[in-house]
Amino acid sequence: MITQENRGRILRLHHVEQWKIATIARELAIHHSTVRRVLAETGVADALHSPHPSKVDAFVPFILEKLTQHPTLRASRLYRMVQERGYDGQPDHFRHVIARLRPRRPSEAFARLRTLPGEQGQCDWAHFGQVQVGGTLRKLYGFVIVLSWSRRIFLRFGYNVGMPGFVRGHVEAFDAFGGVPRVLLYDNLKSAVLQRVGDAIQFNPELLALASHYRYEPRPVAVARGNQKGRVERAIQYIRHAFFAARDFTDIDDLNAQADAWCLGQASDRPCPDEPRSTVRLAFAHEQPLLRALPEHAYDTEECVPVSVGKTPYIRFDGNDYSVPHDLVQRRLEVRATTAQVRILHGSNVVAEHARSFDRGQQVEDPTHIQRLRDHKAEAHLHSSQDRLLRTVPICQELLQKLGKRGANLGSAAAALLRLLDHYGAGELHIAVTEVLLSSAPHPGSVRQILVSRRDQRGLPQPVAMVLPANARGVTVRPHALTGYDGLTKKETSHD
Repeated sequence: MITQENRGRILRLHHVEQWKIATIARELAIHHSTVRRVLAETGVADALHSPHPSKVDAFVPFILEKLTQHPTLRASRLYRMVQERGYDGQPDHFRHVIARLRPRRPSEAFARLRTLPGEQGQCDWAHFGQVQVGGTLRKLYGFVIVLSWSRRIFLRFGYNVGMPGFVRGHVEAFDAFGGVPRVLLYDNLKSAVLQRVGDAIQFNPELLALASHYRYEPRPVAVARGNQKGRVERAIQYIRHAFFAARDFTDIDDLNAQADAWCLGQASDRPCPDEPRSTVRLAFAHEQPLLRALPEHAYDTEECVPVSVGKTPYIRFDGNDYSVPHDLVQRRLEVRATTAQVRILHGSNVVAEHARSFDRGQQVEDPTHIQRLRDHKAEAHLHSSQDRLLRTVPICQELLQKLGKRGANLGSAAAALLRLLDHYGAGELHIAVTEVLLSSAPHPGSVRQILVSRRDQRGLPQPVAMVLPANARGVTVRPHALTGYDGLTKKETSHD
């Protein structure tokens, strides 16, 4: 942009000294087109025309006609059009000519908008970069509402611009103000306006429900009319340099606590633009009684999200896994979340509660859920083991019943009998258990003693446990009578 000093020197050298445009440009070390523009703005008729004949001069009337009809027509298209009509100049020079000839868009003047106390508020989101949360980076956003008359600011930070945070920001702002303005202005946020065709506007249904609950009018500003909500735009700039710049904080709660203190302190002590002799604090004290009263019940701000439980007892919410009771696998549940807590519901029953994590890829677990799953697995394993034992050696059921009446640990007893089954076989175990049941104090240790004694009597080596593959451990093998093999032995003896 040319300075006012150079502008005055151009006019003096041209009108007083009668210098040519090229001479002025060399003297002031500026481009000759800038000199011509300054002279043209002061009414010098021939300033836009080159002092020397040019190839484009014959086409200037045609160019002006087309630019009048089509002010946004590109220079490249005009160049092709004049080429078809005989112009053989270079495109670079032609673009400079078009830049001088193109009609300037008239500047639009804006009237300063004034509002009454308690009448209007303005709302918007602002992006404040990224912050480290646990092991991930998350975008940081600020939700801002400013009262148009007193310029009282409400500021709340969060990690997304979704509808839950949008609604929560409104509710917390109204609570902070102690009332509701009659009108709130929005730009074309998806949280506010789903679709817009001319003057036809489709509001977000959740915003309409919120506005109905608090009895205020949601009003979108016109497209490309930033001046209509300039108060919140200036408030965001003020927040950036007066609050957020070089701000240290430990987490989102600490940042929001500092924001609340700043809004009630420094931001409230600044001069009020509409009342220069007053501060924002005093102006808000006058405006607050004129706000609409809050409804009897606050609006529900919990996030409600349907979720599914897979084969593992966890649900996925906001990038993290939260544990649920193991008996709810393969079910449809509902998450109700605030900024601090995640509740998981099955119908109307709360089945799990967790502290909310804003990290990513975390497993948030309730120790009782994990312990119950382990107990369930152990119990299932016990039942599976007992089933195999009883299918193979049915008489063991009588032994376990007697042990149960005496208060013995059936799990340990069944495990001991299974080990004996694996070492000695079903036939030997059946004989030993039968003998023990005839005694007065049946016990798995007694069964083992009988099995060892029988092994020693026959001079057999100590058995070695055979580790079966996992897919064979549940197979039940029923023993067969060995009389057939005894018959083979007798035949061989008689033959000899």
